[in-house]
Order: sequence, then C-alpha cells, then structure tokens
Amino acid sequence: MTQPGDRNIVLSGVSLARQDRPLFAGLSLDIAELRVGLIGDNGAGKSSLLRLINGLLLPDAGAIVVHGLETKAQRASLPGKVGFIFQNPEHQIVFPTGAEELAFGLRCTGMNSKQADVAARAFLAAHDCADWADTSVGELSDGQKQHLCILAILVMMPSLVLLDEPFSSLDLPSRMKFMKMIAALPQQVIMASHDLDVFANFDRVIWIDGGKIAADGAPAQVIAAYRQRCVDSIGRAP
Repeated sequence: MTQPGDRNIVLSGVSLARQDRPLFAGLSLDIAELRVGLIGDNGAGKSSLLRLINGLLLPDAGAIVVHGLETKAQRASLPGKVGFIFQNPEHQIVFPTGAEELAFGLRCTGMNSKQADVAARAFLAAHDCADWADTSVGELSDGQKQHLCILAILVMMPSLVLLDEPFSSLDLPSRMKFMKMIAALPQQVIMASHDLDVFANFDRVIWIDGGKIAADGAPAQVIAAYRQRCVDSIGRAP
C-alpha cells in the first residue's frame, strides 16, 4: 500500500552526530507505505530517525522532505503535518485534564479557547472517552494516558503519526486495544518498537543497525533476519 507523492518521506544523504558520535552517515530512504515499522537494538538510531522526521532533530548534512515539507526550511510547519507519540506519556501530557490536553493542540491550530474546549470534548466523546474531559490525568491508568496522548495528536488531524516504543508501559489488553486503534487510523504511521509481533500486518519494516539500514522490506523477512542475528550474537557470547 503506497501513498501519493505528497505522503512520501524522503531522506537524501542524511548525516547526524549525537554527542560528537556519528550516528547516520549519508542515509537515504524513501518511505511511502502506510504502515512502517522500525526495529533494531537500543542505540541503533530508531528514535533519532523519528526525531529527524518530525523536526526535533535537524540533519548535519543532507535533506529530509516530509509530506512536501523540507524539515530545515519549513520546520515551523511540521507540527501541522506530523504527530509524535512519546514512549512515556508523562513526557507528553502537560495539562491537568483530558479536555485541556486536547484543547491546547486545537488552540495551536487557530481556534479560540471556547472553540477548542467544545471541539476537544466532542472529540473525546466521539472516541468513547467523554469521562476523561474533566478527569485529572493523574487518575488515568498508563494505558489510558497513552490513549489520551494519541487522541491529543489525532485531534489536530496530522497526515503522519510517529510512535516511539509506545508499548513499554502497557499490559496486554491495553496493547491489543492500542494496536486496534492504530490499525484503524487513516494516517501514515511509522512506529519503533521492540515488540516485533506488532509489525505482522505492517507494509514494511526497516531494521536499523548502528545507524545503517541492515534490512528493509516485508515484515516477515526482515524480522526473521533480525531474530537470527540476535540468536547468532548470543551464541558467540563468551
């Protein structure tokens, strides 16, 4: 399942160093599929790649075009196109109630406070979460907080949703509900996760190893190659 050109994400010769350590060197990718998974060891570059795509990081060299926007030149316009779900919802939620959390994003799109509050409550109700409107976020479970984070992004109608290890604090029922929600989204989704099973129905999986693309293609083949590498590395351990 590929998308039209304005849904493409194109990285051309991208280089990036983090804390004086080279991470990506001349990385080029063209991503057009609707569901794309990122896999790899800790520190391989998955999170950095997501942050390059949403403009939180800018490349030291090369260019990145996300749904028609060049991240260096048009960085300020990226939040209207790209939604980012953090690994820990505590790093994303900043307001005390569900309605306030959603209304903040809507105000950023140009709504006044009253319009944003009405729209936020309507959006929560449409997703069977009306009770969260005036509930203290501190009273929500980890799964509910993660759900709220997604709603706070979706209410702004981005064309791309990025998720960085979204299952780390979720139990199995919450994870299954979360995956069902992701599967139903009309937006393009790129997700990094160590939970390899969630990528079974994705269109494409990219394995990043030491800032390079180790494998890229159908989920079954790429995940099998990654699993085998992990088995081999354990076998070589002293």
